[in-house]
Amino acid sequence: MAACRQMAYRERVPRNFRDRSNPLEELSADDVFARYRFYPDSIMDLLRQLPDISSPTRRNLPIPPLLQLLVSLRFLGTGATHILIGDDIKISRSTAGRCIRRVSALIAELAPHYITFPRGDRAHQVMLEFSRIAGFPKVLGCVDGTHIRIMKPSGPQEADFVNRKQYHSLNVQMVCDPSFKITSISCNWPGATHDNRIFRMSALCHQFEQGDHDGLLLGDSGYQCRPFLMTPFINPSDNSERRYNTALCRTRVLIEQTFGFLKKRFQCLNLLRTRPDVAVMYIKAAVTLHNYGIERGEVLEAQQNVVQQVADVDPRPAGGDGYARRAHIVRTFFT
Repeated sequence: MAACRQMAYRERVPRNFRDRSNPLEELSADDVFARYRFYPDSIMDLLRQLPDISSPTRRNLPIPPLLQLLVSLRFLGTGATHILIGDDIKISRSTAGRCIRRVSALIAELAPHYITFPRGDRAHQVMLEFSRIAGFPKVLGCVDGTHIRIMKPSGPQEADFVNRKQYHSLNVQMVCDPSFKITSISCNWPGATHDNRIFRMSALCHQFEQGDHDGLLLGDSGYQCRPFLMTPFINPSDNSERRYNTALCRTRVLIEQTFGFLKKRFQCLNLLRTRPDVAVMYIKAAVTLHNYGIERGEVLEAQQNVVQQVADVDPRPAGGDGYARRAHIVRTFFT
């Protein structure tokens, strides 16, 4: 028996360590961008901003930090399943899933550095750039919500995630600036939640209520008209109100275009096959990378052809002294 065991040990197939080459060295810069949504220099710069993500192990060669980042960028950019992404660099589905969740969480932690609402000199620059679009004064951002589809969650709150189009989603509220950067995000609300409620409960709304920002947001008629949030007239009564509506719509279309840019570049946002809490983390990571790409000057060529989405909202106005300020803006700038 001892001799048999010794013979079996000698005939054991040696472990095969897989060759994990560097795609950045094998592909052209354009091919890297097409697969990972960033050029090589930006990927290396992003890697330097993350904490050490090396994962030493005695069982096999560790996955280099660069490949862990590339696996995550491939998932966020394409939304492909973990098994397909793992096959691409010869790792298992479970290993790919661990890399994606771990690195995406670290990217999401960079959000405070890239998702910032304009203040000071930057706020004045944003208002100037918005005013050049259609002449609307003192605009700091355009606000709206978009639905990110998720798998049906388990638990008693499952019905809360069913939106008005009858699929499960998160209702993600964002604010954009004139360069399509996202300056504020609330991404942990179930799909059945109304846009106006998300805004009322947001930290940004509380900041405006406390007077932290001297400017305006533009929203659609699903929001309550408030002194710091301008909405369109449902039935404009004269040319001044019609000119106001035109200027507001021409300016507010930027948030619709921003949603299109974001979902085109990070196609995982078309369907997140995971729990709501993990989906929130992926959304925040994608938005962080969206802003990072704009800062690096790297955008998709197809972003010029985004189709505007028209929100289906309740047109009935709500109360509030925002109507007095709206009337003042009409008299001062659009008469």
